[in-house]
Amino acid sequence: MSYDALLWLSFGGPEGPEDVRPFLENVTRGRGVPPERLDEVEQHYQHFGGVSPINALNLAAIEAVRGLVDLPIYFGNRNWHPMVEDTLAEMKAAGVKRALVFPTSAYGGYSACRQYDEDILRARAAVEDAPELVKLRQFFDHPLFVESFADSVRAAASRLPVGPGDEYRLVFTAHSVPVSADKAAGPPEGGGHLYSRQVAEASRLVAEAVGLSDYDVVWQSRSGPPQIPWLEPDVVDHIETLYDKGVRNVVVCPIGFVSDHLEVVWDLDTEARERAQELGMGFARAATPNDDPRFAQLVAELVAEHLADAPVRKLSDFPALGCTTNGAFCATLCCEPAKRPTPGARR
Repeated sequence: MSYDALLWLSFGGPEGPEDVRPFLENVTRGRGVPPERLDEVEQHYQHFGGVSPINALNLAAIEAVRGLVDLPIYFGNRNWHPMVEDTLAEMKAAGVKRALVFPTSAYGGYSACRQYDEDILRARAAVEDAPELVKLRQFFDHPLFVESFADSVRAAASRLPVGPGDEYRLVFTAHSVPVSADKAAGPPEGGGHLYSRQVAEASRLVAEAVGLSDYDVVWQSRSGPPQIPWLEPDVVDHIETLYDKGVRNVVVCPIGFVSDHLEVVWDLDTEARERAQELGMGFARAATPNDDPRFAQLVAELVAEHLADAPVRKLSDFPALGCTTNGAFCATLCCEPAKRPTPGARR
């Protein structure tokens, strides 16, 4: 099967102070996030001049991939400009008939996978005679993903203010989601919890690569109503727990992220780092893979699976999920979002 282009599909981020509130309203529409939580997160963005690093990082990664993939690459976002609907219209005008789609998430689950299918459905509905779109698979267990994070953990550990051989605690972190969403993650026959199980497996693979068998997997960046349970523990709370147990040096690895989203530079580089420093702990954060040349090579290999029938490279026994056409879901009821009660409905 031939393809005319690659669509790089991402989350999006504000480019200035005036963009922050409408961007956050796009992100949280229909999710019942309290206005005071939006006020709080807005201040996080304004701390960095109202600019998220994500768009610039995506553009840099796209430029790196251009040297490895013989396809024109287009960039579209879910929540901010360039919006994917506009990008797809541009692709149609350029004569694109069939394109591969690289979603900037390595995992399964509603927010990590199915929501990108919904982005594709929405974009194709907005563009008459839209190009066919084939989404690339999940890649949390790709050797290049694991190798990049393993090297970044080693580099972070070398920056700790300790001598050679001194111990540190390795803490992996990923974006928290509601417990109900994680329970529904994956095809129903798989037993659910696909997202947290994949995060745990990626963490195991990276820890194994750096020679560690004892480590932690925690969560960050919860944003929902306080009465709804989310995956725990939170990374800042966990740092306090480690301190109480006598741990004095910590390396935090943002295994759930492919680039330095605001959640990384605020929740980890600011809040978690500051709490560790207040406690007198050594703290180092491992880099995300975005500007590692291996990340561009990873994307090129995923593309080659379709263009050249290249072998699927993966390090786990998890099935290779996520590759769907025109926004179809991996399976019936796969990662089905929880139904929110309508106003006045019985509970």
